[in-house]
Amino acid sequence: MPSFLSIGECMVELAPASGDLYRRGFAGDTFNTAWYARRLLPAEWSVAYASCIGTDAVSDEMTAFIAAQGIDTGALRRVADRTVGLYMISLDKGERSFSYWRGQSAAKTLAEDPDWLAGVLAGRDVIQFSGITLAILPPEGRATLCAALDAARRSGAHVAFDTNLRPRLWESQDAMRAGLRMGASVADTVLPSFDEEIALFGDASAEDTIARYRDAGASRVAVKDGGGALTVWDKDIGPAVYQPPKVAEVVDSTAAGDSFGAAFLCGLALGQGLDTAVCGAMALAAKVIRHRGALVPQIFETEDDR
Repeated sequence: MPSFLSIGECMVELAPASGDLYRRGFAGDTFNTAWYARRLLPAEWSVAYASCIGTDAVSDEMTAFIAAQGIDTGALRRVADRTVGLYMISLDKGERSFSYWRGQSAAKTLAEDPDWLAGVLAGRDVIQFSGITLAILPPEGRATLCAALDAARRSGAHVAFDTNLRPRLWESQDAMRAGLRMGASVADTVLPSFDEEIALFGDASAEDTIARYRDAGASRVAVKDGGGALTVWDKDIGPAVYQPPKVAEVVDSTAAGDSFGAAFLCGLALGQGLDTAVCGAMALAAKVIRHRGALVPQIFETEDDR
């Protein structure tokens, strides 16, 4: 059975509902990608999520939720005296900002057991991780995780890295730059966002971003730019520029990049050509941002959203 694995941190999500009310859910960048991947890949594919969680009630509820989504929970490791993190979304004209509570998050111990890491990464066809996966770890943990990902890559896995920057999670900008270069060095596909690359590296163009990750060792780089053009470089094809679908109203941009990454990676894993995979990924992200929340099941259920 072919296998897609995302690795990182799933959290309790508090998303705006109505008035002063919030809706509780479970989400997080790499988990969002796994959630969309499960809906995009055929049944003969396994989709799994790797992380560390606590031994408390909310960790049990998270595990049950993940399983109910059809995602394999066998790669979750329980850590005593820890729990799961929590974040709250604030929206302003469709753009989101986050407040976090993750001091006791078990996912911060993700790289403390190298044997467990090697076991959950073994035999996967696609492995996806993010800048947040790296940022929540101490420096030595980042090195341990990247070494394990490199070993999995050398054993045949396609490793994808969504840079996904959260500056407050890193100890410094220098550490963040070094972390992104380290993550890219063990990845086949890198998925950066151009606005974040401008802020961190001062890039003048998408070509600058592509050059950095190409030189780090990636064989494919897709530079996202919100509603602007998507620039993709592939070592076998070269560069290409794509225009995303127009969206009349952006309701909530949460998980736009996560859903794009899922559709892009799944399309390629299923043998689609680059153009087809890119267009499918942009189309899915355009649907996601028309709805509230990170996980939008209705776009797979209603005729208008297909």
